[in-house]
Amino acid sequence: MKGKRIIEVRDLYKIYQVGSNRVHALNGVSFDIYKGEFVAVVGTSGSGKSTLLNMLAGLEPPTKGTIQIAGKRIDRMNERQLVAFRRNNVGFIFQSYNLLNTMNGIENVAMPLMFRGVPKAKREKQAAKYMKLMNVLDQAKHMPNQMSGGQQQRIGIARAMVVEPKIIFADEPTGNLDSHTTMDVLHLMQRLVREQQQTLVMVTHDNTLASYADKQIRIVDGKIVSLEYGERGLEIEGEDAEAEKQLSLGAGAQQPQQEEGEPETASRERKEQGVSENE
Repeated sequence: MKGKRIIEVRDLYKIYQVGSNRVHALNGVSFDIYKGEFVAVVGTSGSGKSTLLNMLAGLEPPTKGTIQIAGKRIDRMNERQLVAFRRNNVGFIFQSYNLLNTMNGIENVAMPLMFRGVPKAKREKQAAKYMKLMNVLDQAKHMPNQMSGGQQQRIGIARAMVVEPKIIFADEPTGNLDSHTTMDVLHLMQRLVREQQQTLVMVTHDNTLASYADKQIRIVDGKIVSLEYGERGLEIEGEDAEAEKQLSLGAGAQQPQQEEGEPETASRERKEQGVSENE
């Protein structure tokens, strides 16, 4: 069952200048994530976990370090390239669902396909496929204010899946749900990973939620302090699991495999700016 690396992060730093102080939101982070793996990035508020998610999604540039996703060095991409990369490779699940109140269920799920120019009939057929997988096809014509929180989040997961992305990023995806609905959504996410061979990276502060993942990356003060594997995670990573522990916990970072035709080094000036996700 040995998997293939889909995310390779090496020596990643994010440093903010706050007055006369330099704040290390991330402080030399290195790790790998494999195709078909459910990974939880775990930490308290201010630990650096959300900053890490933003950088993996190409929403913030690193101060230093490399991020390679599906064979592409996203830390070298300009903004236009990042927008195209996210559109074609990444799905997002949000804590607050982020459904459009002016669209019904199937229109919300199909919306990412609209930006790709997919005709309406085809995109709604694709949306219905994933709504059925998430057990919310009966909400196709309902508006968000007619749905429960759990139904809205399932719609959100279906929307993330509809473009068949290489990776799904989930930011505290059950933060607004009650405990019973939280367990339902977590089981659905597990099923998504296992049946669809989907790679899922979830940020959470909740240890119980993290226990559902194949691998837990724990962050404190911008550093990885532990890696914990479930049985399935060990099956996916095989003999690489021990090597990754050494890599992530500071036993020396190796560089990710170089893209064919790339120079050994590359540098470019970056503007520290927010990124609009209106794509």
